[in-house]
Amino acid sequence: MSSLFFYGTLRDADLLRLILGPCADNIIIRDAQLAQHCVYWAKDQVFPMICAEPGAIAVGVLLTDLTDEHVARLDYYEGGFGYTLKPIQVSVTDEIFDALTYFPDSGLWERGEVWSLPAWQAAWGDLNRKAAQEAMGYFGQISAAELAKRMPMIRSRAAARIAAADEVPANIRSDTSSNEVIDISIEPTHAGFFVTRTYELRHPTFAGGLSDTVHREVFVATDAAIVLPYDPKRDRVLLVEQFRMGPYGRGDPKPWMLEPVAGRVDPGETPEDAAHRECFEEAGLRLGHLEKIAGYYCSPGCSTEYFHCYVGLCDLPQETTGQGGLDSEHEDIRTHVLGFNEAMELLTSGEADNGPLILSLVWLARERDRLRALA
Repeated sequence: MSSLFFYGTLRDADLLRLILGPCADNIIIRDAQLAQHCVYWAKDQVFPMICAEPGAIAVGVLLTDLTDEHVARLDYYEGGFGYTLKPIQVSVTDEIFDALTYFPDSGLWERGEVWSLPAWQAAWGDLNRKAAQEAMGYFGQISAAELAKRMPMIRSRAAARIAAADEVPANIRSDTSSNEVIDISIEPTHAGFFVTRTYELRHPTFAGGLSDTVHREVFVATDAAIVLPYDPKRDRVLLVEQFRMGPYGRGDPKPWMLEPVAGRVDPGETPEDAAHRECFEEAGLRLGHLEKIAGYYCSPGCSTEYFHCYVGLCDLPQETTGQGGLDSEHEDIRTHVLGFNEAMELLTSGEADNGPLILSLVWLARERDRLRALA
């Protein structure tokens, strides 16, 4: 039997239960303290780290009577963050217990502000619980090291699921709740950087009652911010060009595509935050005002991917072409600055052949006079 001390997110009882899964019963949880240590936010992250600090006391919980399966599940989850078990001694009232706790691997994170469990629960608790549900579904299938690689996308999918709760109007379409859909089974058909799930379900019909059992596969993606940079004083736009797997996989002989700037919305970001960040990363642009075009599902018959689409007002460079993107994300991006009329010609010629670019240019054509008058 092992005893583990938790000082951070696993003090959240609901998250702990998700990690331990069906073996969560019969463990003993006690309030405990670890002397000469303090808990901090990992800098620029949304989880804590523990550091040796003379005179400080780290509060937490001690779990005793843990089985090998308990430890394996906990080690798998914490290993996904680059944390390793080390021996410590903690106090529970007047007793001293030998235990283990998870320390960040040396040099992995810098420390930030002092950690607060209530602040974490308010800002990140729901997202982490949803992410843990997916992460622990891979237990026994992939290694903790592989889980660590997948965690950013797992967390982004969790953030998208939370964002989906912000409902849009249902004045014409049905206001039937998703709670009335009956899930018969949900199976992960593919799980890598992207995820595909297979559903068997029955849904309410317009005629009343339920449909027959239907079998559907869904590409589970993240939310994305899409921005068409526009310089209203000079009346020109910036487009990015890059190799795209969709056209390549379809057999397109020229799979390089002109598009607005785009990228996924990271956990903790608003779509507007992501729009500003992506424009700087992909094109070196500092945006001014953002004009919202629309929020929409890109392919609702088979994908959860949701686009937040904007025109971003800015000063564009004199150069007509440039380079952009992050080496860390293996981005190979060329930028093009086009006059408005030249950009609109892409619609006529068909060279604008993806939905976000077409929608953005059509919206800009409608709003162009207003934006130029305000410049």
